[in-house]
Amino acid sequence: MAQSELVNKYCSISNASKLKVLSALTEDRSMTSIARENNVSINTVQRVLGSCSHRFIDTYEYLPAHLAFDEFKGVDRQLHFICLDGDNHQVVQILRTRYKKTLLKYFGRFSPQARANVKTVTMDLNFYYQDIVRACFPNAQIVIDRFHMIQMLTRSFNSLRVQVMKTFDKRSRQYQLLKSPWKLYLKKFDELEKVHPRYNWHYKDCLTQAQVVTEGINAST
Repeated sequence: MAQSELVNKYCSISNASKLKVLSALTEDRSMTSIARENNVSINTVQRVLGSCSHRFIDTYEYLPAHLAFDEFKGVDRQLHFICLDGDNHQVVQILRTRYKKTLLKYFGRFSPQARANVKTVTMDLNFYYQDIVRACFPNAQIVIDRFHMIQMLTRSFNSLRVQVMKTFDKRSRQYQLLKSPWKLYLKKFDELEKVHPRYNWHYKDCLTQAQVVTEGINAST
C-alpha cells in the first residue's frame, strides 16, 4: 500500500495531529475538549497518551548512567526543561519550568543510590545546570555539548568578522570580501575550491573560494 511520512502505516490519523493532541495533553483540559478540537475520538486521545507513557520514569529508584539536559519552547511559548537518557535518547522527564529550584526539588526525590549511578551529564552552557549536577549527582562528570561549543565559536567568529568589516568603506574591496561570501569563512579550508576561479560582481574579480578567504583574512592584519 502507499506510504507517507505524514502518517504511520495502517493509520488514518496524521502524525501532526497526534503531536497536536500530545501538546494539548500538557494543559489542564479534558480529553473530550481535546478530541473535539482535533476532530478525533476520545479513544484516540487516550491512545496518544498511552503511547508516550512508557517513556517516562515513574520510580525514584533509578536513573540512567548518562543524562542529557536541555530546554525547549512548549506551551504558551514558555521554556520547559527536558531530561534524556544519553544512551538511547529516550525521554526521562519533562518539567513545566526550568528554574533551578524546580530541578533541585525534582532530582532530590531520587534515592542516593539512583543519583550516584549517574556517570555523565551532557548540557549546554546554562550557568546553573552545573550547580545542579554538583548538588545532585556526586559521581557525575559534566560534558558540554559540542554543538553549543561550535555555535559559540561560530558566533564569536562572525562577530569579529563583522567588526573588522565595518572598519572599511562599504564600497571597498575589503568590505565586500568580508561581507558577501561570509559562509565561506565557516567552511573547512580543505573543502574550499582552489582550482576554478569564478567571477563575483560584489568585488568585480575572478577568484577561487580559497583566494577569497585568504585575501579576506589578510585584510584584517
